[in-house]
Amino acid sequence: MTLPDTMRAVEISEPGGPEVLRPVTVPVPSPGAGQILIAVDHAGVNRPDALQRAGAYAPPPDASPLPGLEAAGTVAAVGPGVAQWLVGDTVTALLPGGGYAEYALTHADHALPVPDGMAMDRAAALCETFFTVWSNVFLRGGLQAGERLLVHGGSSGIGTTAIQLGRAFGARVFATAGTAEKCAACEDLGADRAINYREADFVEEMRALGGADLILDMVGGPYIARNLKALADDGRLVQIAFLQGPKAEVNFAQLMTRRLTMTGSTLRPQSVQAKARIAQDLAAHVWPLLAAGRIGPVMDSAFPLDEAAAAHARMESSAHIGKIVLKVR
Repeated sequence: MTLPDTMRAVEISEPGGPEVLRPVTVPVPSPGAGQILIAVDHAGVNRPDALQRAGAYAPPPDASPLPGLEAAGTVAAVGPGVAQWLVGDTVTALLPGGGYAEYALTHADHALPVPDGMAMDRAAALCETFFTVWSNVFLRGGLQAGERLLVHGGSSGIGTTAIQLGRAFGARVFATAGTAEKCAACEDLGADRAINYREADFVEEMRALGGADLILDMVGGPYIARNLKALADDGRLVQIAFLQGPKAEVNFAQLMTRRLTMTGSTLRPQSVQAKARIAQDLAAHVWPLLAAGRIGPVMDSAFPLDEAAAAHARMESSAHIGKIVLKVR
């Protein structure tokens, strides 16, 4: 495959709102040892992209400064030491950055085959959420069949993924969302019940059920103390973001008296090896469910690459249900 010297991309011109996303022309990167270059068909749009745009989530030193943490496309070139992929293979991949472009680099072990029969726009919506949910709900949170899982932001990309995976692996799943339409979407995906947080108190609802064994939260702020109250004894709170801030006043005595666990993680700073292990787990346990059509990404909307600012505005409006992607080719 003959590669061009330059490509279309979207850069962050300065920290700020969606309007700082600007179409540019930049050089096509070359894969190093262990890397592949992907000719991007579609790229996913995620909350960490907005944090990076605002100046609050810097890319790793060796990553592209362009936003974009997941993409699907065709392998355009392979670096030294790569044996598992060939030029022309279709892949979906977790990226260290750079997805808002016609070509993007990633480590070969962070790519997975596009599930049979899946369109590329849907494939581009897989990795960021599935890597995040698998590593936090199952590896870190230890969710078991029969347990009660509470997912905040149930209609988001993370939320719709967590509901489906929790249900697929035998948990009873509950979710919070802010409208009747979003609650209905959560229940359609398999949530036992979706709680409209504008009309009901999720703490009271979960305590009436015996408490949540595991809570996946990206809200933070005032939710932190409320989450602890909503947990069953021996329950686990897994934090993956702080949309309402990382600080709260909490009575930590209940961690001892009720044997609670608080933990959390971010995906991007983890090592190449850690992300590769997550990819291996997904290939073994989750990709067969995707191929069989038992689960799948919930799609909200697609925007042309040059309209990335509009995609960010859509995401930050919180009006969306599921994933937003950029159509690159």
